[in-house]
Amino acid sequence: MKESDVPQDKSSLKENDIKELCYAVNEKGEYVTALSSGWDTKTIVQEATLHQIEERILEAKQQVREGIYSPIVYFMELNRMDMQTLCAYVSMWKWRVKRHFRPSVYNRLNDKILQRYADAFGISVAELKAFTGKE
Repeated sequence: MKESDVPQDKSSLKENDIKELCYAVNEKGEYVTALSSGWDTKTIVQEATLHQIEERILEAKQQVREGIYSPIVYFMELNRMDMQTLCAYVSMWKWRVKRHFRPSVYNRLNDKILQRYADAFGISVAELKAFTGKE
């Protein structure tokens, strides 16, 4: 894209007065960096993605409230983690973490295991234990 064509559309970046670095071609045909305040297409995709994430968080909260899943599922969604990422943070196998999603198993976990999850989520063990989804 030409340097003069770098998008300057309204975006969430503009609200915070942040510019995004892009590469463009100048009049001499050389690659240069240019600042963009946003691009409509990118903004639409980002807003849709954030909306989906919020829906997943609310769904996870409801599932915890109904006793379908343990709070681990909610905090995983809240922290925008997938299973692989969470497993890496807590240094456990996938099958083991999945097992901890069941409230009956979660309720029997010791504080040492819960501390690993709490550290991954940036909360205390007390906050993890106290979460019921009714907040």
